[in-house]
Amino acid sequence: MILFKNVLIIYSGLVLIICVLVGVAFLTLMERKVLGYIQIRKGPNKVGYLGVPQPFSDAIKLFTKEQVYPLVSNFYLYYCSPIMNLLVSLLIWMCMPFMCGFFNFGYGMLFFLCCSSMGVYTVMLAGWSSNSNYSMFGSLRSVAQTISYEVSLALTLMSFLVVVGSLKISDLQMYQVNLWFMFMFYPLMMIWLVSSLAETNRTPFDFAEGESELVSGFNVEYSGGGFALIFLAEYSTILFMSMFFCMLFFGGDVSSFFFFYILSFMSFVWIWVRGTLPRFRYDKLMYLAWKIYLPVSLNYLMFYLGGKFFFFSLAM
Repeated sequence: MILFKNVLIIYSGLVLIICVLVGVAFLTLMERKVLGYIQIRKGPNKVGYLGVPQPFSDAIKLFTKEQVYPLVSNFYLYYCSPIMNLLVSLLIWMCMPFMCGFFNFGYGMLFFLCCSSMGVYTVMLAGWSSNSNYSMFGSLRSVAQTISYEVSLALTLMSFLVVVGSLKISDLQMYQVNLWFMFMFYPLMMIWLVSSLAETNRTPFDFAEGESELVSGFNVEYSGGGFALIFLAEYSTILFMSMFFCMLFFGGDVSSFFFFYILSFMSFVWIWVRGTLPRFRYDKLMYLAWKIYLPVSLNYLMFYLGGKFFFFSLAM
């Protein structure tokens, strides 16, 4: 029985990883198409029907290209960083509640915070081990940015923990049967959205990959398979943050099709923002994190904590 259970968990894990990677492939296709239409041009439309096999042909091209290693790089860290980056971004999917009971453990929110913090180390090591000034600057920016926005992200999440009283992600669905948290936590929803954009290094917070000033940022020395793995990790994290956003604010009912429509729309929002907004100034990014989001999220945490104690005292 135990052997069958373990085999089932491994099988479910493989199916999940394959589905996430296929989702990432079509997310990149959607991004290129949407950005094309925003810029009044067509996206990829030559490979196959409407360019649908384009992401797969890109993957084949990248993984069959010759790997180029900088002579002065720290080889083992340089080689392992993209692999660890993808591993952490796929590991984070373990905490999502599924109907089959797959890895739906009681400390899902804590696991999410731990895994999202681990992603900083892989970016930092990728930039440092390349032994290039551009990649080093990119990794330093990424570390400062991610740490800054993780603070507001964690404090925002603590407001939910106070209201729900549980670290289990599936409990979010139970508390949103009659009223979505979108209406109760609207200001926190906007803070979470902006912090998620900063956490995933996306426009307008793409300082770690600033093409205009850092060539390509922390991944400038990577080519072929290494670049593809970093790319996959970034888009896997975007998909996860979109899904977690829907869990927090839009009912969190993973058994309904409507949940996945909202998930698709939130993934589209990430692309929409990229095609619309210019890059933020770095000092304003830090100002926004420490002088605006930190006090606002702290005040909301105190507000919900006070409300919880007030209603608890009334019930007593």
